[in-house]
Amino acid sequence: MKGLARFLVMLMALMAPSAFAASLYSAPRYAAILIDHDTGEVLYARRADETRYPASITKVMTLYVAFEELAAGRLSLDDEIRISRRAWAQAPSKLGLRVGATISVRDAFGVIATKSANDISVALAEHISGSEAAFAERMTATARRLGMMSSLFYNSSGLPHPEHTTTARDIAILSRAMLRDFPAHYPVFSQTHYRYRGMAVANHNHLLATMPGVDGIKTGFTNAAGFTLAASAVRDNRRLVAVVLGGPSRMGRDGNVQDLLSIGFDVLQRRQLGENLTVAARFAEPDDLPDAVMESLGGSELAVDGATERPVRVAQAVDVDSAIAALGDRGLSAPTLAGSIGAGASGSAGRTLPPN
Repeated sequence: MKGLARFLVMLMALMAPSAFAASLYSAPRYAAILIDHDTGEVLYARRADETRYPASITKVMTLYVAFEELAAGRLSLDDEIRISRRAWAQAPSKLGLRVGATISVRDAFGVIATKSANDISVALAEHISGSEAAFAERMTATARRLGMMSSLFYNSSGLPHPEHTTTARDIAILSRAMLRDFPAHYPVFSQTHYRYRGMAVANHNHLLATMPGVDGIKTGFTNAAGFTLAASAVRDNRRLVAVVLGGPSRMGRDGNVQDLLSIGFDVLQRRQLGENLTVAARFAEPDDLPDAVMESLGGSELAVDGATERPVRVAQAVDVDSAIAALGDRGLSAPTLAGSIGAGASGSAGRTLPPN
């Protein structure tokens, strides 16, 4: 019977979209949040207030501070930034300009947002504040002003530092602030490529090209942080912001963000039709499922711990209702299961962030 159940689950996973999706929550560093940008409603949250490393999502704050300087008239898009020896020595990802070379502020914004160039981030920080350390202090002060109470910044790039930390909720606050305060500059995050001296510098955010409606914001990766992504998308004049930290792989992270956004938009649309739905109820997560279903989904081919990329995506397509039916468990109905999932997974879902 279990063999039949597993076969049916796998078949449905490969051939049809599911009413449910699996989060990456069992990955130890995973944290996520999904917010309705216009209302501030938290549609989904998992470990959203737990401390995490942001990796290169840090550069959203770097650019936020730079945009403030631009708005204040203390910085111009045509200003030339000089590459110091310290900037040149940064680890990849980097543009690779030699010591003493210059780059315009306009081009610096473009390559930071797309290539995530660490050397240019440091050079920009030094240009604005005299040193990266002084710039990082301003980043933290700006975070507090925006309501990011759990973030500390020690550099402008997101390269590893033991105390350079944030939370998924704080990154969502920053993302919404960027959208609200600098709509004219936000499109720098929307480019799939940036033209720099005749070169097409590719954006690391693959969702810009693969998911309609996505127009930003920033990816990141370090060994300590895992795969991180702050994303925003628009559909039917509604904007959502999704943040995933600590993803176990790029595909797993991207797939999870895509699921969050897709399900979020679907829930908002169906709410307008009078249905009472939550995003959390659409995520089938192991501690929310009955033991019999867990047994049927067991085995390496359905691993959901993010150890490899393919199992994550397979798990995201599992149809839990059909798995239960295949097991012959008549004591569980879909509404009952959805209710239990919603109760266990919603976290702070339904909360509303302060106006941003």
